[in-house]
Amino acid sequence: MKTAGTLPEEPETTESETVGKALTRDPLRGTADKESAKGGEGGTLNVFSHGMLVLWAVMVVMPLLWAVMTSFKDDRSIFTSPWSPPTSLNFDNWSRAWSQAHMSEYFFNTLLVVGGSLVGTMLLGSMVAYVLARFDFPGNRFFYFLFIGGMSFPIILALVPLFYVMSNTGLLNTRHGLILAYIAYSLPFTTFFLTSFFRSLPTSVAEAALIDGASHTRTFFQVMLPMAKPGLISVGIFNFLGQWNQYMLPTVLNTDPDQRVLTQGLVELAASQGYKGDWSGLFAGLVMAMLPVLAAYIIFQRQVVAGLTAGALK
Repeated sequence: MKTAGTLPEEPETTESETVGKALTRDPLRGTADKESAKGGEGGTLNVFSHGMLVLWAVMVVMPLLWAVMTSFKDDRSIFTSPWSPPTSLNFDNWSRAWSQAHMSEYFFNTLLVVGGSLVGTMLLGSMVAYVLARFDFPGNRFFYFLFIGGMSFPIILALVPLFYVMSNTGLLNTRHGLILAYIAYSLPFTTFFLTSFFRSLPTSVAEAALIDGASHTRTFFQVMLPMAKPGLISVGIFNFLGQWNQYMLPTVLNTDPDQRVLTQGLVELAASQGYKGDWSGLFAGLVMAMLPVLAAYIIFQRQVVAGLTAGALK
């Protein structure tokens, strides 16, 4: 029996029912709990990814810094204390590599060859890519896939026939012959990259230029080519890296000692300085060959990223 002064007892609630009631009364709390749980997982993933990036950066930067540091040491310090910084900066290592090891001649030959081939590759590649991207004609897809097939063709398979072709045409052991070989080597990738980039550009601008009376040539050089500047810089950097570090083509097609490029000169320097024991001069020559590539990427790194992401952000 219940007395008048006593209240009825409330039924006991479990922990899950209590949490459910709390979430029913405050739905934002449940969302916050879910976001905090996801935030914990995302934080762990971010720590792992950042750690891997730091590890990768150390693995890439440390050998470069060590090579630069070693280029200012003397030969004795290189072997006795390889990881310590130089006690004094020996700039005579650089002057010796530049003059006595003929790095100046190799540098000049490389600038001529890579400069000429880079201009030719970018000009021809952009023109071909613009035609393939903007005009429909019989055989369009065939030529496009032909360039893609050129990317997958190993250059080593073409060395022997290319040697005889250039020998019969009088282009062997010449700078202009090596320039043509570099252009043919870099043209498939350049055309493939720029074709996709020209397709991402708006067609209304080109149509407006044609309506105003501009020819196709003027529309390409004065309208579309400036709009494709990020893509041109990106593929130009890639071509510069590949042509500057190219070793196989000049070794086969450029056997004249007076026409050697930088990669051939470094191999010659490694052989000669290794026998002489001039390791400091060897590292100085290595850093000389490395600096233009690093400078080009540091200067144009923003344009490279913009060119790679332009098509994805359309």
